[in-house]
Amino acid sequence: MAGPRRPAEGCSCRNTDCLERPLRRLFQGLGSGVAACPWPFLLVPLLLSGGLGAGFFFLPQRQADDIEGQFTPTWGPAKAERDFVRRYFPTDDSERFSAPRLPTEGTYAAFIAVAAREGSVLDRAARADLHRLDNAVRSLSAAEYEQLCVRSDGACAGPCPEALLPLLGDAGANADAAVEDLTFPVSNGSFLGAALGGVRTGAGGRVLSARALKLVYYLQEDGPAAAESRRWLEGFLQEVPSHLAALKNIQVTYFTSLSRQQEFEGNTKSVIPLFSITYFLTITFSVVSCLRLSCIRNNVWLACCGVVSAGLAVLSSFGLMLFCGVPFVVTVTNAPFLILGK
Repeated sequence: MAGPRRPAEGCSCRNTDCLERPLRRLFQGLGSGVAACPWPFLLVPLLLSGGLGAGFFFLPQRQADDIEGQFTPTWGPAKAERDFVRRYFPTDDSERFSAPRLPTEGTYAAFIAVAAREGSVLDRAARADLHRLDNAVRSLSAAEYEQLCVRSDGACAGPCPEALLPLLGDAGANADAAVEDLTFPVSNGSFLGAALGGVRTGAGGRVLSARALKLVYYLQEDGPAAAESRRWLEGFLQEVPSHLAALKNIQVTYFTSLSRQQEFEGNTKSVIPLFSITYFLTITFSVVSCLRLSCIRNNVWLACCGVVSAGLAVLSSFGLMLFCGVPFVVTVTNAPFLILGK
């Protein structure tokens, strides 16, 4: 029969508490220290978390809500190929703009105008509204469109194929003649398939009517004009709804190169109240789940301390990362749920 193990005996198949004994002594000493002098253990974490939490002061500067940056691989092949195209096929949107040569979707404001009451955008009344819409875009108070528009051959590139430009001019005999000469899908060398919708044609492809027209106003995105173009688009999104309300013969929807990003940022802000509610419910569940009918087995205070500890951990870690300049993305707001779940 084996004798009793010596206290100094190392780990073996017969002795499995070689880790338990030193850890037990360590935590026993820690508990004695906390019981003898509790204030440092209470105040130091609070002060440390408060100091690190000051990193949230940099939150507005560190927020990274760019869709491409968050939802595409950092070193993805598509980005390398785009850089290759930019390097060997550069664009000059202030002199020689060409939409097919753009390596990105560009900077633009787009409209889709649909004739009201089952009519046609080629009718005189609809063309008058299209003319007013075009004038409204070119006269927005945010900035001069003529200074920011992309150019080709020294003039602003049109928002639609050249054959359709008479639709945006004053209604008159010349415009009526141009409309009568339209053919689909190609008219006078211009492809209309991407601009006209709901087209009804007659003999020889002559356009009899069209339900919809797409207009795309491209802006310069090269060099210092990029910031001005962005400001113009922001002003466009604020002002254009009031102009569209005055159009009676066409129904217009609009979209810009900023719309997707702004929708993403808007959704992010709209879910913040919901996150607050879910945090409250999660904390409440964490505390209530520790309730017991027996006062001896009741762990409410332990649960409260655990929730506070998790909150201080989130505050400290996020603040430290913000101090270090790490970008803050909205997906990390799920971290408290993961910590509380532990």
